[in-house]
Amino acid sequence: MSTVYSQTALETFHEDMVHDAQLDYYGKRLATCSSDRSIKIFEIDGENRREIETLKGHDGPVWQVAWAHPKFGNILASCSYDSKVIIWKEQKGSWKKIKEYTGHTASVNSVSWAPHELGPILACASSDGKISVLTFKDDGTWDARTFDAHTIGANSVSWAPATIPGALVQITGGSPNVNVTKRFASAGCDNSIKIWAYREDTNEWREEDTLEGHTDWVRDVAWAPNIGLPKSYLASCSQDKTVFIWTQDTPTSSWNKKPLRSEKFLDVVWRVSWSLSGNVLAVACGDNKVTLWKENLKGEWELLSDLVEQ
Repeated sequence: MSTVYSQTALETFHEDMVHDAQLDYYGKRLATCSSDRSIKIFEIDGENRREIETLKGHDGPVWQVAWAHPKFGNILASCSYDSKVIIWKEQKGSWKKIKEYTGHTASVNSVSWAPHELGPILACASSDGKISVLTFKDDGTWDARTFDAHTIGANSVSWAPATIPGALVQITGGSPNVNVTKRFASAGCDNSIKIWAYREDTNEWREEDTLEGHTDWVRDVAWAPNIGLPKSYLASCSQDKTVFIWTQDTPTSSWNKKPLRSEKFLDVVWRVSWSLSGNVLAVACGDNKVTLWKENLKGEWELLSDLVEQ
């Protein structure tokens, strides 16, 4: 889950609206991106922030940034209205662009790194309705797979944990990769969420399921980390002012849908984000309010706190 930073405080560092802020794996660095076409990187020390780098390479508003796992180095991905995805890497104390992907024909709205167990793989969602999956190889080359996902446009993408639910307690021997899965969810302007799975036998991504229930554009989707959770959890939010929690008991069973709360939110819900333990959900709304939710023992979702931007 992204740490909640004051929008006003972050915008003192940018010349325009900040669209995303992400802490790295260790919580020591913060990357922000803005409509001013720049990305800024800060060192974090308690309540103090020190700007260490400004990255410029996009030709339009930068919507989202994503840190790769540190086992691959200090690597950051960014996506923009300019239809580009840029991969940045810190080398010898300075940040450089190591790759630029221009395979999309419209705004790229979301980027998400796969779990590190699967390797350096990046999924991207675009307004051209396509999803691209970029795989970086040991020899410095990369493989790009692009496929149709959502009519009108794709807004968000989120990877499933590499380990299927319950695998940590089910492993009794055999192949160490038997419980590893390559799956992710995407959200689109067709009001749906789609689940994609990689087929090793055909070497391609296949649509595994379509989740329907929203009545307007799905703005974001987030797959909960699997830290001992017995089943898969997905959260989705929409232009229709609702948030749904989707659960799947096993990788082959049907998804069940439950609204986060009985009444609609007061405004469009833009982002959903899980805590690292996967049991607390943050919901960011268009009324400048962030709420935190947790499931109780009865399976009902309770409001933990209510944060309002001053």
